[in-house]
Amino acid sequence: MSGDEDSAADRLRIDRWLWCARFFKSRSAAAEAVRSGRVRLNGGRVKPAHDVKPGDAVTIELGAHGDEREITIAAIPARRGPATEAATCYVESSESVERRRAAAEARKLVPPPPTLGRPDKRTRRLLLRARDRR
Repeated sequence: MSGDEDSAADRLRIDRWLWCARFFKSRSAAAEAVRSGRVRLNGGRVKPAHDVKPGDAVTIELGAHGDEREITIAAIPARRGPATEAATCYVESSESVERRRAAAEARKLVPPPPTLGRPDKRTRRLLLRARDRR
């Protein structure tokens, strides 16, 4: 039976792995992302209970901007620990890092949409601060 125990320690549900690796704030959010198809394992859609193991390729669509990360699972975490510990559980491809950097640069170049109507208190203060800097 030790062979079964070893293989169980090397596997984890994909929704739990995404939560432990800190891609999502809650396990239910990770499960919903998997169900909606925003997470793909080895190129295909899977259910939240599907097991992952080191070496699997995962593609994750994150955020409102549709940022896509291509990662390879490096380790199965024992718990949801700090972000530094979670970062050791995966390796992001260099193409994915470059795409995210280029998308961030492109977003910086696009001006923010104008506010409609009267600005609220916070926006008014920001506008006053921006005028004073000139």
